[in-house]
Amino acid sequence: MNTMNPDISLSSEIPETEPQRQYYYIEKAKQYVTEKAREIARPLTFCVTTFGCQMNARDSEKLRGILERIGYEEAAEDEADFVIYNTCTVRENANTRVYGRLGQLKPRKSRNPHMMIGLCGCMMQEPEVVEKLKKSYRFVDLVFGTHNIYKFAELIVSRFESGGMVIDIWKDTDKIVEDLPNERKYSFKSGVNIMFGCNNFCSYCIVPYVRGRERSRAPEAIIREIEHLVEDGVTEVMLLGQNVNSYGKTLDTPVTFAALLKEIEKIEGLERIRFMTSHPKDLSDELIEVMGSSHKICRHLHLPVQSGSTDILKKMNRHYTKEQYLELVRKIREAVPGISLTTDIIVGFPGETEEDFQETLDVVRRVRYDSAFTFIYSKRTGTPAAVMEEQVPGEVVKDRFDRLLGEVQSIAREVCSVHEGSVQRALVESVSDHDSTLVTGRLGNNLLVHFPGSPDLIGMYADVELKECKGFYYIGKACR
Repeated sequence: MNTMNPDISLSSEIPETEPQRQYYYIEKAKQYVTEKAREIARPLTFCVTTFGCQMNARDSEKLRGILERIGYEEAAEDEADFVIYNTCTVRENANTRVYGRLGQLKPRKSRNPHMMIGLCGCMMQEPEVVEKLKKSYRFVDLVFGTHNIYKFAELIVSRFESGGMVIDIWKDTDKIVEDLPNERKYSFKSGVNIMFGCNNFCSYCIVPYVRGRERSRAPEAIIREIEHLVEDGVTEVMLLGQNVNSYGKTLDTPVTFAALLKEIEKIEGLERIRFMTSHPKDLSDELIEVMGSSHKICRHLHLPVQSGSTDILKKMNRHYTKEQYLELVRKIREAVPGISLTTDIIVGFPGETEEDFQETLDVVRRVRYDSAFTFIYSKRTGTPAAVMEEQVPGEVVKDRFDRLLGEVQSIAREVCSVHEGSVQRALVESVSDHDSTLVTGRLGNNLLVHFPGSPDLIGMYADVELKECKGFYYIGKACR
């Protein structure tokens, strides 16, 4: 699953350009890992634990690819010689969880001097976190952030050679390094980063501060990566970005997201295209037209509304109104009949009144989402919303959240049940977690279906009759 295998000799000088420089360090790290494995008389093992979003999940695939390339074997976290936490910091309690996990690892490491612990991801981009690690968690070996994940092998070499904590945090970067190893979770589908960072600065969100400003990958590099993935057995890709709708604006020759999709659709052997996340303010008529005419783009769109109140949306710095959002939904449904719409909603944003909340319920009832991720607002230090006045009392927020959740679930059950009795195409992803005689497939609209089948169906497409809707998933039967 590696996209490149350059002939790098360690007797030569360290290359100055990427990714050749990193392949040099991969070979050097492999020597250290081989020596350590010989010393303890068994292969070294690793575990990458991912917190947070699909961008982090994709980054973790790159970490796993490099670790396997240098000689580590994957294992359970409680057995691994090298434990890496790829962290999220969207909510402050996510940081607390990581500190708790580190506390549990400390005695293990004291008993196993060859063990290493690595921390990366968004949480590491916060200066106060790094200071806390330097002061209270000196047993951590590697600390790096979101911008220099491609240097992972180089940082491992630094740790082997220094014997102490290695910290390498960049505040920001415009660098994008292509063609490094990665190890996918699934052989038949894959995430593909098309851009990094965010320029939106929603008032509740820490992401632009820890992931940096927007930078788009060249379309040629994206196409090349997907072509290689298809050659390796991938039939479905998920295009990833903090806001895919603003793709291409930072390129020397700007390219729209819609234009990129048209090119990706031409790739032979690729059957399904998904993407996330879409910001409503940047979703163009051109993109809606491409979605409507496409045979490969899945009939599912995740379109975060966050609030139904125009006043609250303004405080959130979202740059659209309730009316504009509803008009966008109307155009999407007209162009793509039967499309599945999902969303994110925050309850209890500072200053939210009962009238504002009723506006949110009104949007939910009018759009009729297939599902919604609902969140209780929590202060995130470092964001403008954290210091806003009129923080909503906890008991009020909890009441609103419960009412919203009831409405969302009731509507979603009705919306999802309309497919009952139809035949849909499903990509089989796994054996069912609850019944080993069933396999689990994902429909184009992102709903799951469980139906009788054997493990050899995994990675294959099957036509499935949706026999019974169970709310957010179906029980089905394969068509012969």
